[in-house]
Amino acid sequence: MSVLKRIRSLLSTPQSRAPRPVARIDALPPRPGRWTPASQHPSSVLFITLDSCRYDTFESVAPPHIGSVGPLHRAQAPCYFTFGSHCAMFAGFTPGVAGLAQPFLNPKFGKIFRLAGGPAKSDGTDAFRVDGENIIHGFGRAGYLTAGTGAAGWFDDSRESVQHLVRHFMHYRYAGNCWSLGLQLDWLAGIVGGATDPVFAFINVGETHVPYWHEGAAWERDRNPCRPFADDNDADECRRRQHACLQWVDGRLAPVLAAFSRSTVVVCGDHGDAWGEDGVWEHGVSHPKVLEVPLVFRVHAP
Repeated sequence: MSVLKRIRSLLSTPQSRAPRPVARIDALPPRPGRWTPASQHPSSVLFITLDSCRYDTFESVAPPHIGSVGPLHRAQAPCYFTFGSHCAMFAGFTPGVAGLAQPFLNPKFGKIFRLAGGPAKSDGTDAFRVDGENIIHGFGRAGYLTAGTGAAGWFDDSRESVQHLVRHFMHYRYAGNCWSLGLQLDWLAGIVGGATDPVFAFINVGETHVPYWHEGAAWERDRNPCRPFADDNDADECRRRQHACLQWVDGRLAPVLAAFSRSTVVVCGDHGDAWGEDGVWEHGVSHPKVLEVPLVFRVHAP
């Protein structure tokens, strides 16, 4: 049976076997790798979360490379902080638009990632159906190479609580801070760049998270303009910084997006930030501006 036929069979049929041991070899140096346009397998998946990115930031910046993935949608995040949102998204509940009875845009109507054993769909179509503790585990069971890299503190795998999120990645790398996207992309290229088999690749981007700083930025990283309960916050500075960070991130993501140009790509905010609306700053509280996120995607499912 061909690799593609095996993947199709595994993706469409729930598996009952015991979980496969996780091969955590992220401590080993990756092979030299690079991003080549249209090089990744068409059945591959690239999932990117822009941590804390507001919808209005994305709409205003209109990042050309991320925007080329698909139309921009004003969606609602499944939770108001990083850990909660990613737990939900890794169970198939990506940000959605509740008023649309349209697959992928409304996860209740049809999911991009359907986890077997979860709530049955009411109607519509699912792109991928996998069986496991979460979609990472499910894609691994289906024969995919799974690799992920996180930037926000909730992805620090030295913490026991974080293992729930990341332990099923075959390869995983925590960046150590929210301003190391270049290192994350270099590491990921060494793991999956040019792989001939399908991959599930995940990137949590930290530059759009407070303090809104990127490598080489012209402002001080130690000055955070968005702190809960502080009296010296600056909404205009928050906006200026997050806009600049998203522009910078868009340029750095261009090669990996080009490499996955024949594959499924999902890019979204995991949540937004409040910049003084109703007296609220940052995230971690259920506020409309915290729950409002950008969503762009392209589905090319087997």
